[in-house]
Amino acid sequence: MMSKKLLPLAAMEKILKNAGADRVSDRAKGALKEVIESHAEQIAQRAWDIAKHAGRKTVKAGDIRLAAK
Repeated sequence: MMSKKLLPLAAMEKILKNAGADRVSDRAKGALKEVIESHAEQIAQRAWDIAKHAGRKTVKAGDIRLAAK
């Protein structure tokens, strides 16, 4: 599933290095990318459902925050 080009691998490396990793393998970057993108898609779908339920066509920041809980 790593074919999607939503988030750059360089960002995954930065996240892992900010967490304290000295070195990061390409496979680790790819794995983090898959997990984050999957989680983000789930949050986005829940946020859209919240916005629709509220009678809106616009997803707002609060919808995202609520969906992420």
